[in-house]
Amino acid sequence: MKARSVFLVLLAAALLGSLDTAQAQTNRNVGTAVKTAVAGMRVLKIRDNVYMLTGAGGNVTVLTFTDGVLVVDTGSAAMADKVLAVIKELSDKPIAHIINTSADPDHVGGNEKLSLSGRRIPRDIIAAGDASGGSEGPMIVAHENVANRMSAPTGNQPAAPLRAWPTDPYHFEYKKLSAHLRGGEPVELFYEAAAHTDGDSLVWFRRSDIIMTGEIFTTTNYPVIDLARGGTINGEIKALNHVLDLAFPFSRSEGGTMIVPGKGRLCDMADVGYYRDMLTVIRDRVQSMVNKGLTLQQVKAANPTLDYDPRYAAKTGWTPDMFVEAVYKTLQKK
Repeated sequence: MKARSVFLVLLAAALLGSLDTAQAQTNRNVGTAVKTAVAGMRVLKIRDNVYMLTGAGGNVTVLTFTDGVLVVDTGSAAMADKVLAVIKELSDKPIAHIINTSADPDHVGGNEKLSLSGRRIPRDIIAAGDASGGSEGPMIVAHENVANRMSAPTGNQPAAPLRAWPTDPYHFEYKKLSAHLRGGEPVELFYEAAAHTDGDSLVWFRRSDIIMTGEIFTTTNYPVIDLARGGTINGEIKALNHVLDLAFPFSRSEGGTMIVPGKGRLCDMADVGYYRDMLTVIRDRVQSMVNKGLTLQQVKAANPTLDYDPRYAAKTGWTPDMFVEAVYKTLQKK
């Protein structure tokens, strides 16, 4: 009996060792820098045929497949030519799909230029083995709130150009697409209500196990809670929890599912977990002060973000004061 127990222990150790070796090999293939001739752009091969482009404003994700290219977010309008040039370096196929995670200008700014250069690939053409496509532009997918904002002027902001508008908005909790594309993979979108805005989508490449978060998660600053467009701190935390529900760890929560943030470096679920915990702590601090009747100025003076500022305080743009004010106001409305 003792010999049998020893054998089982050794067998289990061998199996775990094989699994760790396989997983380690998978992780070694993650995050390979790709040379590009386009100045100012950085390209990282995440896995297989999925790439992350940085330097275009918001992060851009590119999936190349047999018949075309799928792009998640398109960067700013000023960087559209460079984004397009990098995509052409990665694939000589047309851009068939564009997905927007929000209506932010640095995530949809390149829509028009990329749309004009792309071509939709109908299912019947793929079934016939001909990917030449038609004259119609690529399918642009986003939540309907993104489509509504891009197609209508607001304040001093004019409507986006017609070819930049989402052509296939969705209004359900999730949307599936692209499983029919040859050499592609199943892609799923999840609507995250009242997070950064009221139109955010998470995008999950299911085979590659990569999640694009848009501005729900960044590594460069506190999340922008856009009050004018329906953002809330509790919706933000709920969306981050959803990312963690979808993601799988590799070892001690490092590696596994790869996370492409709206801005910043490539991440895994440990990074998202830390970010979620940070927001939960700050939310609870502000909530306690709101419950005690403190004014906004008193809450700001208490500096509830102090211990996280060295990592997330932006020197320009979205400051800690602006973040605390947004948190205070969304909690005050509860």
